[in-house]
Amino acid sequence: MPAAHILVVEDRESLRRMLERALQQEGYAVTACADGEQAVVSLAAESLDIVLTDLKLPGMSGIDVLRASRDAQPTVPVVVLTAFGTVGTAVEAMKLGAADFLEKPVEIEDLFQLVESLLGEDADRSVFQLPGGPVIVGRHPTLRAALRLLERVSRTDSTVLLTGESGTGKELFARALHGLSLRKDGPFVAVNCAAIPETLVENELFGHEKGAFTGAHRRQTGRFEAADGGTLLLDEIGDLPLSTQSKVLRVLEERTFERVGSSRSLKANVRLVAATNRDLRSMVEAGGFRDDLYYRLEVFPIELPPLRDRASDIPLLAQHLVEEIAARQGVASRPLTREAASLLENHEWPGNIRQLANVLERAMIVGDGPRLEAAELRALLSAESGTSERQRICDALEQSDGDKHRAAQYLDLSYRTLLRRIKEHDLAGYPEYRSRE
Repeated sequence: MPAAHILVVEDRESLRRMLERALQQEGYAVTACADGEQAVVSLAAESLDIVLTDLKLPGMSGIDVLRASRDAQPTVPVVVLTAFGTVGTAVEAMKLGAADFLEKPVEIEDLFQLVESLLGEDADRSVFQLPGGPVIVGRHPTLRAALRLLERVSRTDSTVLLTGESGTGKELFARALHGLSLRKDGPFVAVNCAAIPETLVENELFGHEKGAFTGAHRRQTGRFEAADGGTLLLDEIGDLPLSTQSKVLRVLEERTFERVGSSRSLKANVRLVAATNRDLRSMVEAGGFRDDLYYRLEVFPIELPPLRDRASDIPLLAQHLVEEIAARQGVASRPLTREAASLLENHEWPGNIRQLANVLERAMIVGDGPRLEAAELRALLSAESGTSERQRICDALEQSDGDKHRAAQYLDLSYRTLLRRIKEHDLAGYPEYRSRE
């Protein structure tokens, strides 16, 4: 079997020679380049197994080499080398498809371990699962990059910010992060900040003392206490009121908090994970989010790709979801036909994985054939796209008998977002006022 071929791109000659010699001594074939231009030539001319590139290069940058590698040999993993203190740039590289990163000065044993891991990784592996943890399905490079970041940061107690569109699986990632961490035996507590009325957020997070306000007949613990020794997920953190943001900032800075109505400080022994589908940086500029809290949260950001950006994963994911739905409903699984899988793969999925799951669940309920056919899925997708947002809100409000919290869940919207949409579509009071129209 021929030796694995590794491309090393490093402008500092001493480090380039050291990496080349060390890898060759381990039995690898090595092509060494001093700049990005040489690397691009090698990418076009040679069959490679791994690309190892410095981020800071003369002329073309390491990011340019990464892009060239993704174009020329898209399945070849790229590892970036980064100077100490510039890990944020390496994280950005992983968002663009880098497999992993190494900090300088490079520890040779770490390099060998990473290379062995990448070469031994089953290219067909499509399921990431921890024992007893959530299942994450897909083999697209952007998803794998996010999973590698997740594995990297799980070994620490750093705050993590999960970003991505609604329905991309941010809570799933947060649960996986907890399962990989040293806190895995502690509790995992998830809070949807958008689903809590603004007046109750502080009480929900920090709890209250007996007599703190009218109706507080007993002491109540909050979510920070409930997550003691474990992980707390603040989902939709962009909807956290400014007044509460300052208190969350204090928890991150001082690791203490007080219950509502108390002056006694309590220790916050939690690992905080925040998630949002909003652009927090733009919110900071507009004054809707505290800049100091934003920088505290963005210690280690992980961006989850939308489903349309990893369309090749959709057939795998769809079949996995069908099997999950069948098991939950106690019915026989229905394999997707090739045409059905192709139809799903070419759909835009603005609601991402959650929308895909909802469509498949409806198909499993209304259909009864041995296989999921393209025709029945096409009918469901056409009905979904042909319904206006106003009508979908009306339908959800009717199904929930006017309960806006339940309607928001049906629509996969936050409670506050639904209130804004109701106002935009002049649906205040619906469905009660239908009889007067």
